[in-house]
Amino acid sequence: MKAFVLCGGKGTRLRPYTDKMPKPMLPIQGKPILQHILEHLKAGGITDITLFVGYMRQDIRDYFGDGKKFGLKISYVEEEEERGTAGAILHAKRPAETFLVTMGDHLTDISIKEMLALHKKSGCTATIAVMDHHTKIEYGVIRTRRDGKVDEFQEKPVLMHKINTGIYIMEPEIFNYIKEKEDFAKNVFPRLLSSGKCIGTYTLTGYWRDIGNVEEYETIKGTGKC
Repeated sequence: MKAFVLCGGKGTRLRPYTDKMPKPMLPIQGKPILQHILEHLKAGGITDITLFVGYMRQDIRDYFGDGKKFGLKISYVEEEEERGTAGAILHAKRPAETFLVTMGDHLTDISIKEMLALHKKSGCTATIAVMDHHTKIEYGVIRTRRDGKVDEFQEKPVLMHKINTGIYIMEPEIFNYIKEKEDFAKNVFPRLLSSGKCIGTYTLTGYWRDIGNVEEYETIKGTGKC
């Protein structure tokens, strides 16, 4: 299975760290974030990887090269402008078989093999890795009927949601539903559902962190966990 890793963003929320290096190259435990991601993909049986690079892309290319020293086969798609998570992959060589898309700024211990097996069993066009997320409401929540009378009252309830981790396994059919400069979550997945296609989920119960801002990065650096 082939993997597409999206790592072309400017990382503006991680400034000043990203003033001098691209976000995927920020170090954790002495290695760039992206190296941790690629090593995890390799451990999951994926060695054919395309990196989508933009901001300070030469730093990434100089470090990873063709991937041989990491036991990988790495190719690149360069972006002069941001194309969106889905629009970006339109500019790569389209795989003929099932493939994975992931972000270049997430750390996780997800079992790729388990997710792939579930995806194949589902028969869906795409499978999204999700996590359970709990949101505590700091106020009493009131449900009312149409006439305005109280139907139910909950004091500071905890709401449970499934959140999107940005890890997707897809069939090549997905390319039929992608347009330029679109995102999977905002555009492609809703279009897929409206067309009557199936989207599956794989619930990730282990570790997943989105290194999206300075606070998150400094926390992970401090704990050393990745």
